[in-house]
Amino acid sequence: MKIENKELISQSIAKFHLPRYKEIPDVGLFLEQVTKYINEYLKPLDDISLTGSMISNYVKMKLIDNPIKKQYGRDQIAHLFFIALFKPVLTLDEINKLLIIADNSEKDIEDVYNNCCDEFEKVLFFVFGLRDVLEETVKDRDDLLLFRYVSITVANRSYLSKCFKEI
Repeated sequence: MKIENKELISQSIAKFHLPRYKEIPDVGLFLEQVTKYINEYLKPLDDISLTGSMISNYVKMKLIDNPIKKQYGRDQIAHLFFIALFKPVLTLDEINKLLIIADNSEKDIEDVYNNCCDEFEKVLFFVFGLRDVLEETVKDRDDLLLFRYVSITVANRSYLSKCFKEI
């Protein structure tokens, strides 16, 4: 059996972009707005999304901070992007540990979030054949190294899912 549309599969994520920290709205977003915002960015990954009830559960589980006046800010939305990406391959306990490592790094959340977005996109484009090389740029940072390994798993899972849809 042969996968017919490898080029089409690769092109399905060619314009994939996670919003960088400053691109996330600076005004608070309500739950429905947050789910729509995040899911729109993650749409090219097909099977990765969030629901309002999932987000409410993450708040109850203390994976993200409580919304202020029912509105979610940049930091919470940044954490939700990572939770959405990781949940297909990690347990919630593992996700929590990864978020704690990221939050406790010497960098501020903007720097950590942006670096992780860059890393995820590099890995995703490599797995989908849109990059020839995956540079070794994260070996001195444990938080980014762990994130790379998770990103590889998520990207491979997404690629396989798209391949199986073509078969």
